Amino acid sequence: MTALSEQVRAAIAGNVRHARRTRGLSIRDLADRCGFSKALLSQIERGVANPTVEVLSGIAEALDLSFADITRTPLYEPQVMRRTAADAAARTLLSSMDRRRFEIYESLLPPEHTHESAPHGRGSEEFVYVVSGAVTLEIATWTVRLRAGDAVRFSSEAEHSYQTGARAARLLTLVSMPAD
Repeated sequence: MTALSEQVRAAIAGNVRHARRTRGLSIRDLADRCGFSKALLSQIERGVANPTVEVLSGIAEALDLSFADITRTPLYEPQVMRRTAADAAARTLLSSMDRRRFEIYESLLPPEHTHESAPHGRGSEEFVYVVSGAVTLEIATWTVRLRAGDAVRFSSEAEHSYQTGARAARLLTLVSMPAD
């Protein structure tokens, strides 16, 4: 088994367990809804089963989720794109293939300022491009220093903050959330 398949299996386990518990369902309740055995569902939630597409689709339907919701792999750490001297006039900073809704912000953060941001919800991601200045981004256990021209993508399911130093910073931010 590859590291990638283990990561996907763990994501499926966590996504199914979270969705079932959020809906107040027992494994028996979910088994009744989707027609699969409690044993199989338990194995899926523990990450030991290798479910078929049909099984995952049935579970997703029983939980009123999309197939993508069941199989999405969480973003465990920030992805940082640093500006280089060789950057072209146009470059792809960050991209996502999911069908999602989004909000775009332009922020001017004053010197010696901390901007606290609440979680944006399950499955949310934040994409940030530093137009000018510098900021320190803090997310749970991660701290990332970003300068003008840097970009970062991270899971915005948890609280996070931006701090400036002696100079102001201008950011372009896109918050991407699952489409309902």
